Amino acid sequence: MKEKHISVLLEESISSLNLKENSIIVDCTLGYGGHSSNILARIKKGFLFAFDQDSEAIRHSTDRLNAVGTNFTIIKSNFVHLKEKLKEQGVDKVDGVLFDLGVSSPQLDEKERGFSYHEDARLDMRMDKDNPLSAYEVVNNYSKEQLANIFYKYGEDKFSNNIAKKIVEYRQNKKIETTLELVEIIKTAVPMKFRIDKHPARQIFQAIRIEVNNELGVIEPAINQALDLLNVGGRVAVITFHSLEDRLVKNIFKEKCAIDPKLKGMPNIPAEYLPDFELVVNKAINPSEEEIKNNPRARSAKLRVIERIK
Repeated sequence: MKEKHISVLLEESISSLNLKENSIIVDCTLGYGGHSSNILARIKKGFLFAFDQDSEAIRHSTDRLNAVGTNFTIIKSNFVHLKEKLKEQGVDKVDGVLFDLGVSSPQLDEKERGFSYHEDARLDMRMDKDNPLSAYEVVNNYSKEQLANIFYKYGEDKFSNNIAKKIVEYRQNKKIETTLELVEIIKTAVPMKFRIDKHPARQIFQAIRIEVNNELGVIEPAINQALDLLNVGGRVAVITFHSLEDRLVKNIFKEKCAIDPKLKGMPNIPAEYLPDFELVVNKAINPSEEEIKNNPRARSAKLRVIERIK
């Protein structure tokens, strides 16, 4: 199963980090080790710190990384604790940080994890199995207003209100236990003509997953921590998979690279007033047609890269 996971934008993201043999690199989303193992192979005299909150992914990736080298440490934590956890390791500066914000294929494909709207399983969707909040609690305990809000905010689903209403009506008689049970409820709330082009549950499952794992809430603080940790010449690379994530990252990077509007147009802006960062590429890097053909899940991926210049 683990071999089914294909790292997205692998060469592009690793090349964008501008690795040296002695680089200190952080992979904030270890997953099943695709990016990390390739990074480790290129920093023989450096060191890799890798974050993940999924114990199963950590077990698998530990073996995979050990086959490449021993100059790494895996930290079981959400990357929102980046600075704190690296400080515990005696590290306050690094040369590169990679974020791959997608859900790994094994998490999606292993039906018992409850991420998939194609497989029947107990509602779960937790990336960290120690997380007390699961999809079951969200679906069965959130109010109609709360459900409609997350469906619209995180799923951008035009039928958010109606889907939330149907869920609340259904659970008056029994708890909603499984993924396919929820899918059937969603189908009753969506007109037939809107089920043709895409699965009616896709955006709703995305919204619940984001809520359970606080996916959007941790992005900005984590990226800001990563930028603070960078040495001059160091880079942060972020792979996103939907517009909400990409918009967040784009805006953070834009703000960090912006010149004070009051100084724009000045012929010689003093160096101390210039931004500390610059974009490595002005537009997001997208997967090639060949990559999308080999891995359809890469279709929506975007890579953005920023560098500390002073």
